[in-house]
Amino acid sequence: MSNTTTATQSLFQTFNSDKLHLTNRTVMAPMTRGFSPNGVPGEDVAAYYRRRAENEVGLIVTEGTGINHPSSVSGDSIPLFHGEESLKGWANVVKQVHEAGGKIVPQLWHVGMTRKKGELPNEEALPVGPSGLSLNGEQVTEPLTEEEVIGLVEAYAQAAADAKRLGFDGIELHGAHGYLIDQFFWEQTNKRTDRYGGDLVGRTQFAVEVIEACRREVGPDFPIIFRFSQWKMNDYEAKLAKTPEELEKFLQPLVEAGVDIFHCSTRRFWEPEFEGSDLNLAGWTKKITGKPVISVGSVGLNGEFTSFSSAETTSLNGLIEKLENEEFDLIAIGRSLLMDPEWVRKVKEGREDDLNPFEKTSLKKLY
Repeated sequence: MSNTTTATQSLFQTFNSDKLHLTNRTVMAPMTRGFSPNGVPGEDVAAYYRRRAENEVGLIVTEGTGINHPSSVSGDSIPLFHGEESLKGWANVVKQVHEAGGKIVPQLWHVGMTRKKGELPNEEALPVGPSGLSLNGEQVTEPLTEEEVIGLVEAYAQAAADAKRLGFDGIELHGAHGYLIDQFFWEQTNKRTDRYGGDLVGRTQFAVEVIEACRREVGPDFPIIFRFSQWKMNDYEAKLAKTPEELEKFLQPLVEAGVDIFHCSTRRFWEPEFEGSDLNLAGWTKKITGKPVISVGSVGLNGEFTSFSSAETTSLNGLIEKLENEEFDLIAIGRSLLMDPEWVRKVKEGREDDLNPFEKTSLKKLY
């Protein structure tokens, strides 16, 4: 700690929960990169993650990885989390990160109805969702049958079991941004009248079964992180919960199912979630559940990540203030870490003048 500046010291306190212990409060946010041909992460991907571990990122959350379902991803360079070659690639990623002293969890993902018909890697596979509705409300396919829903639950559970077998330090379930799990949450894409639909609590049933199934596979001591958001890719103003009371109703079933840490995705971490309080979504989630939370959203940059345009660096003072007020426990850094693998180390050493602005061209390369 001797070389940590006083201004950012709270960012470099250890984090200890009942299932996860980290050297500091920084998290590498999951960011789709598309550098895994045929779904297999190679040596370049392993080196990409290793560089962040070498530079003291507290926890790495991988880019979204497709569970074992034909339409889980859109594109043949998105990494998969099934099949011998893909899992062998991820085993190497874990090895590299652990050798560098880091910790890493895979983000388990199904894109649901955001997938377009005819997309790779399985051109014949149709997009699937609770009601077959796109995020814009268009009827694209038939609703999932209960049997198909159960099969998806099993696919998540298998991925969780493989994550533990490969030596990962936990898992993150992607339940945000309008992808499959979030499509069950959202009333605009879930019109079901069976046990997977209904009111806000009823619409959590699919996620509950996924979490419970993963827990059965990994046991009681393996961390399960759950990422959720209010906003959707096509609607930044969308709200699953319009009040703190609704948020409590939404979160309680997920807590009871076995979530250990909530990753609360917002576009700007400093924005209050509800009127009458300065708390952001992570702050409210922590207050309601008592669980540790990860906050995220344009850390160290002056433009929100959904635009993916260039952005200049900004002061970390607001972030440090919220962290010191214990509004959240961990902070996920996205584009800043995508651009600069040394970002955490530079901040720790007080070299904020050396931080790089985000350039859109960085999306085309694994720094």
